[in-house]
Amino acid sequence: MNLTKEQQAILDGEKGDVLARIMKTLIRYGELFGADAMVPVTSKYNHLVTSFGLKALKPVYELMDKLIEAGNLSTQKFSADPRPLDPNVPSNFLQNFIFKNFMYSRQEEYEVQLNQLGLMEKDAFTCTCYMDEVGNTPAMGEVLSWSESSAVVYANSVLGARCNRNSGIIDLMGSVLGYVPYFGLITDEGRKAKWIVKIETTKKPEAQLLGSAIGMKVMEDVPYIVGLDKWLGGELNDAAKTYLKDFGAATASNGAVGLYHVENITPEAVQMGESLIEEGAQVYVVDDAELERVYKSYPVIWKNKEARPKLCFMGCPHMSLEQLTDWTGKIQEALKAEGKNKVCIPTVFTAAPAVLKKFEETPYAAILKEAGVITSYICPLMYMNNPLSEKMPVITSSNKLRTYTSARYYTDAEILEQITKGGGK
Repeated sequence: MNLTKEQQAILDGEKGDVLARIMKTLIRYGELFGADAMVPVTSKYNHLVTSFGLKALKPVYELMDKLIEAGNLSTQKFSADPRPLDPNVPSNFLQNFIFKNFMYSRQEEYEVQLNQLGLMEKDAFTCTCYMDEVGNTPAMGEVLSWSESSAVVYANSVLGARCNRNSGIIDLMGSVLGYVPYFGLITDEGRKAKWIVKIETTKKPEAQLLGSAIGMKVMEDVPYIVGLDKWLGGELNDAAKTYLKDFGAATASNGAVGLYHVENITPEAVQMGESLIEEGAQVYVVDDAELERVYKSYPVIWKNKEARPKLCFMGCPHMSLEQLTDWTGKIQEALKAEGKNKVCIPTVFTAAPAVLKKFEETPYAAILKEAGVITSYICPLMYMNNPLSEKMPVITSSNKLRTYTSARYYTDAEILEQITKGGGK
């Protein structure tokens, strides 16, 4: 690999053994993917995925201690993925026992480590770090060292930043070193589309469902999406960003998409248009029938498939301020139509602490609380990883949560009906 004098000096140990080992690791990692150089991480802030105090992550805690002891702190302040625990989220004694004693027993000491290493601020825990309220929004063209799949695909696609889908440890090492290998989605060539996806639906497609369909089709390749601008209004406004947040998360979890282009919407597509499409790109047509086929393909893995839902999770990835206010209005209207005051199923809306703080300043917060909906900062996926949670009939409109847990997927409209009319099958 071609290294600069500064990079070679780090590899030679001139800045300490720890950084030398990190440089060696990242070089080896990059060479596996054909990288011939290391490039600087240029974003103001980083984002780490390693934010869960899992008892089994002993090597990670030891690495963090070594970094802190050696003074090799992150070259940027960083946000981190959501906390796994919140006492406000419904759970019984046995669930809490497993959470606190077996799963996330090291959460408190891990947060101390994160603060020492360079956490932006004490509540900078969210998978949607790019939200304006959080303050970690990279600019177009900036090079990142991120690992959270839903954040990576958003940063690459909606913001035009540059980042590969890294593991949590590689992400941490890149942040500490300040360099990442030059390959994949960081390069111009790696950002070319190998698929043309034509949206031919008769109505606005469900974001999570469309993302799921595309992710399962293109897998890790880059798609160039045509026709979605018709439904998003042809402008990258807050509503479009919220839609693409959920859409992208589904492409990343149901496939391994790290970047997509939406014609006339996303910044690179606006600037470069069809020049982003590789010669010989494959074509995938998404119409109403295709979305219905994908929806019906989702397995229901509840022991009792006819069970009444016991919990509803919304916000994987975390909800935006716009979603919180919009859903509050929908729930209020639906409950009024049913002659009810509160939701029929325990319902949790998750969002970044900074977003929830902003939401609390609006009149919608009191309305949502009166409706019986709980707001929380946790990661629903981490809640569902509890063996006792897995046995619960949980519903969600998140394809990411459906994919990685036993939660059952419903569209937004179906979720609204479930929580306001009473959970059926």
